[in-house]
Amino acid sequence: MLMTSVLFGRDAEVRALTEMIDRVSDEGRCLVLLGDPGIGKTALLRAARAAARGAGFRVLGAVGVQSEAQLPFAGLHQVLRPLGIRPNQRQQALLTAFGLAEGERPDIFGVALAAVDLIEAAAAQQPLAILVDDVQWLDAQSQEVLTFIAHRRAPLRLAIIGTVRTGYPGPFVSAGLPELAVSGVDGDAAEEILSSLAGVAGVADRRRIREQAQGNPLALLELPETLAGAVHPEAQDWQPLTARLERAFGSRVAELDPAARDALLIAAVDPVDDVAEILSATAVLYGAPVSADVFRPAVEAGLVRVEHGRLELRHPLVRSGVLQAETLERRHAANAAVAAVLDTDPYRRAWHRGQSIMGPDDEIADELEANASVAVGRGAVMSAIRLLQWSAQLTGASAQRGRRLLVAAEHAFSLGQQEQVGLLVTAAERCDLSELDWARAQWLREIFHDGVPGDAARVHQLCDAARQSHAVGDRDLALNLLLGAALRCWWADTGPAARADVVSAAKSLVGGADITHDHRYVATLALAEPVAECGAVMDLLSEVRPAEIADGDALRVFGIAATAIGDPVRSLTFLGRSEALLRSQGRLALLSQVLSLCVVNRLETGDWKGAQAAAREGELLAKETGQPIWRIGALACDALSSAFRGDSDQALSYAAEVEATASRQRLNQLLSMAQLAKGAALSAAGRHVQAYRELARAFRADDPSFHQRERFGAVMFLAEAAVEAGREADASAVLAELSQVANLTRAPLLVVHLRYARAVICDDAIAGPLYADMMDQDFAGWPWAEACANLAHGGWLRRLGRREEAVAALRPAVAELDRIGARPWADRARAELGAALSGL
Repeated sequence: MLMTSVLFGRDAEVRALTEMIDRVSDEGRCLVLLGDPGIGKTALLRAARAAARGAGFRVLGAVGVQSEAQLPFAGLHQVLRPLGIRPNQRQQALLTAFGLAEGERPDIFGVALAAVDLIEAAAAQQPLAILVDDVQWLDAQSQEVLTFIAHRRAPLRLAIIGTVRTGYPGPFVSAGLPELAVSGVDGDAAEEILSSLAGVAGVADRRRIREQAQGNPLALLELPETLAGAVHPEAQDWQPLTARLERAFGSRVAELDPAARDALLIAAVDPVDDVAEILSATAVLYGAPVSADVFRPAVEAGLVRVEHGRLELRHPLVRSGVLQAETLERRHAANAAVAAVLDTDPYRRAWHRGQSIMGPDDEIADELEANASVAVGRGAVMSAIRLLQWSAQLTGASAQRGRRLLVAAEHAFSLGQQEQVGLLVTAAERCDLSELDWARAQWLREIFHDGVPGDAARVHQLCDAARQSHAVGDRDLALNLLLGAALRCWWADTGPAARADVVSAAKSLVGGADITHDHRYVATLALAEPVAECGAVMDLLSEVRPAEIADGDALRVFGIAATAIGDPVRSLTFLGRSEALLRSQGRLALLSQVLSLCVVNRLETGDWKGAQAAAREGELLAKETGQPIWRIGALACDALSSAFRGDSDQALSYAAEVEATASRQRLNQLLSMAQLAKGAALSAAGRHVQAYRELARAFRADDPSFHQRERFGAVMFLAEAAVEAGREADASAVLAELSQVANLTRAPLLVVHLRYARAVICDDAIAGPLYADMMDQDFAGWPWAEACANLAHGGWLRRLGRREEAVAALRPAVAELDRIGARPWADRARAELGAALSGL
């Protein structure tokens, strides 16, 4: 069946495409053509190409190939290759992503920006049309960048049209781009198509074909020949239409001469459409040199088109039809032939070699592992994971197979793929792992369990594994294991012995190479012993320069350390830079943790609007990436935020939900947050006695909600509730104990809260020095604490009759509390200000 350019029954679709191209002069345009296989998407794309060229556009394009989906940025390279990527600073990300130059691992955002820059420069010279067939088969990285370009098309002379099979999700489809659903042609068009074919004269034949084709143009063209050659055509009625079309194309393979058949098979297994490469590989498979004439039989059979040194399959189903028609042995031989002509492209060579065998082959496994490293270097981590799995399948030695699966699991963790990490570690544990890899498997088991529950035995086990890893020379793994152990100590009460074991194991690593400034070492001390090690951690953090760190994860961990010891201002410095880096790299699992930490610290310092935005995104990401503890942590922050804003009912509801989950695992850190939310909510509602009772629980060492560091953020609220409930004496005892802790820790959060609480709880007649001490501190970065201090100080001045001084303190308090959104405190400040003004 010869390829035809005639489109029957597609006037409306062609008109829409033509009008879209005509309107590019106003602003960039994009269209997604959605439809079933054979429905006419490829034919419409050809019509768009003709219209674009007729309108003076430069046409760029790519064809997605299912087997090529593991080659990172391969689709994008197809699109941009004709533009000529130059070795300058702005295009370095593209050169590195395409493997054309060595360089720092690019993040996908940087590659996308470089792609837009290149397209913008080209479109300024001549309008561009980017036409991509079968977008769903492009590699994931190319789909992401194509979507990014589409979202930034408006100011460019650019048309983007992509075809996508119905039912295949992906970033290009889910990006909210304009869509055109391509459905079957109507009855009149179906008759026109059948009338254009020879040998379809009978009414019964036409009816059978139309019933089976269901308006699918490709089926209307191909089924007549298939049914004509069938002994029992009715026996094919049960087969899916796509399968019948693949069989129709595959059946023509047997009619080709051996050389043409080999050439067509090479074209099917080789996703690159370069005629020279296909001819070279065909000569290897055929065993003799061949010329471009070898394609003539396939062209005449309507299977391929050859133009300008490029070979184009008539339809994507031709590829799958040819592959199904050939034996596994022939497909292996074809891939081996392609690999044989790719000496200058080791990445693709290894990939085709891997497709040419069954069973173990350590040489090819090594090459595929090397490809995984290349993929990571290009920013294609998902491709690296698949390559490592493939490499493991071809690996003969059990220990080596397990090691490769664990490396893949580490990459999966970096992307937040919890389920994938679990599957890979389980597979690795079936292998004969070395002692070091066994320890690595323990760490990978740990990292997605959020450090919970507080199992002391598990903490000791992780410490032992860390010591073992250090003994055999892997300090990095030892630090990772200890950080996991420390997280368990943070979330839940593992007891003093377990905490001490973590700190002891960490300090035993010091020596030889200095690790005291390693983010994991610092965080391990902070999380395991946030009070006892606070001073040491503060000193270490003061020597770190966040602006000089380019590792988003390291910044995240430094931020965790600062949060753990009660230094929210310093923590936000680390977390702000970490958020930007992780977001640009698409590392969503870690980003969700950073956002949750930002919420806590912003609430404590006074950026409640920022906290609210981070909470929404952090909770969603934690849920999507399968991190339940961080999701519940985000909910605890929601409870605090609601309480501080005066929405007491909502706060109590959230706190109850947090308690229901945290109580089951005795997660005292989250229970402590819930108690603070409940106490603040009850105070805001005027239920001060009950508020004090709830808050006091967080300070009793025998209560499930006691957490040695989390209580620092509740001190101010405890003092306020005590004054209103007449429990000053009880609260004073708590403050006395915490004063001793403050002398040990120097934790900024505790110091700020204690200065406030001591003044508020003291008798007015003798509170002067305490209020002076409260106001004589640097409130930079602490707008919430400063506003509350002004409110308390202004109230005390008013009660002493110093009304003018009171007004001077209360006016900024009202303004700042309104800005922050602390409605209950703002209302109190307004009432105090009114009372002070009334006496002037």
